[in-house]
Amino acid sequence: MKKVVVCALLLLSLTVTACTKKENLKADKPVEKEFAEVSVHDPSIVEGEDGSYYIFGSHLAVAKTDDLMNWTYVNQGIKNDNEIVPNVYSVMKDAFEWSHSNTFWAPDVAKLNDGKYHFYYCNCQGDMPVSCLGTAVSDGVAGPYTNEGLMLRSGMGGSEKDEDGNLYQAATDPNVVDPNVFYDTDGRLWMIYGSYSGGIFIKEMDPETGFQLEKGYGEKLLGGNHLRIEAPYVIYNEDTGYYYLFLSFGGLDSDGGYNIRVCRSENPNGPYVDSMGQEMTDCKGAYGSAFDDVAAAQYGTKLMGGYRFDWMEGEEGENRKGYLSPGHNSCLYDEELGKYFIIYHTRFENSGEEHQVRVHQMFFNEDGWPVIAPYRYTEEILAPCDKKELTGTYKLINHGRDISAQAKVSEEIELKKNGEISGTHEGTWRLVGDYNIEISMDGDTYKGVFLKQWDEDGKKYVMTFTALCSETGVSIWGSGLNALELE
Repeated sequence: MKKVVVCALLLLSLTVTACTKKENLKADKPVEKEFAEVSVHDPSIVEGEDGSYYIFGSHLAVAKTDDLMNWTYVNQGIKNDNEIVPNVYSVMKDAFEWSHSNTFWAPDVAKLNDGKYHFYYCNCQGDMPVSCLGTAVSDGVAGPYTNEGLMLRSGMGGSEKDEDGNLYQAATDPNVVDPNVFYDTDGRLWMIYGSYSGGIFIKEMDPETGFQLEKGYGEKLLGGNHLRIEAPYVIYNEDTGYYYLFLSFGGLDSDGGYNIRVCRSENPNGPYVDSMGQEMTDCKGAYGSAFDDVAAAQYGTKLMGGYRFDWMEGEEGENRKGYLSPGHNSCLYDEELGKYFIIYHTRFENSGEEHQVRVHQMFFNEDGWPVIAPYRYTEEILAPCDKKELTGTYKLINHGRDISAQAKVSEEIELKKNGEISGTHEGTWRLVGDYNIEISMDGDTYKGVFLKQWDEDGKKYVMTFTALCSETGVSIWGSGLNALELE
């Protein structure tokens, strides 16, 4: 089976130049990493029968990759002559008519026990939760998919009964979009879904056919009264024994403050708890409220939001664009590589609503919470660190807990040889084991990992760290200033 190629020998040969002199900010110029970009909104990843990875997104955008860095389009946009769902406007006429829409929103594709690929699609009016969710099936990941019909609807008006047999109430009932299906450790199949409106819901599905076992909306996990929370995605970690529920808080636009948060549970259908110990069932807006970001921001462990590693004198890449509104992620565990990845779309500063896909490696810290590598994936691996390699000046990003349209801008700190931290923040740091890091700063303790990565803006390899404070639900990133030299 074709998998991502790991350039381990290259990365293992990197050493840190622990020097802060301007002339040492650049090592011998390395071979630059190259990327082939795609714009797939709400990317949901699945492995194809050919061993490549595919992402399916809104508006029937589909792309594939063999290395998680270089992507090619399989389909762009909804049109009748596409190969994913041929004659889409006629075969899925019911979905378009119900939703008063001419496009798809965020889908999910999964290979189920029957050996077929199941395409969970959704349509939405947009300004109202008038939505529907259905399935299509194919022998191959790239189609053609045969429509199996709708299973859920929302936004009923008048006296028409909703899926639970009641009058539809937007503040408490779901907007039936953003599906994600997954198997639990007992082989049971679940679908989690929802966006804004009444919150995030989960229901059990038939593990062989992928259809719903029972009618109805299922069980609410969190949300209500139109909190800006959507894009649920669940992944299980065998080492920790937890199901991790990823969510996007805020609005997806460049000024919407989209950010990625996580909570976890020992059971696929919850209850889910954030790292501060708060039950996510309590995460909801006040009665009669709408889009209460202050209420929402109190919940969920924040992994990343908008950010920019600022340029410093002596570096390349003086004109930098920070990331804005990163979100609507999916996750991947590559068994062959033994690596976790997070896949999301992001917008950029001063670029309107332009968006691209990004893939970052993801790790689980000593407390069993995920932390995201600061830079996009370029086949890096965790490797043993020597403490003397780690000292020096770092750019620090503190992602905070707010829902903000502004990118968090890096500050300067120094990790000293004696284990102290100086600069804009003070504290202590230590290497734990081969590559784990523990930082105590401003009264909080963060746990994560050190990792050598490619700094795309600075055109150099640098030492980075990613860490999380479980007690506050805040993530921090560090990017070393000095370039790593090749031996």
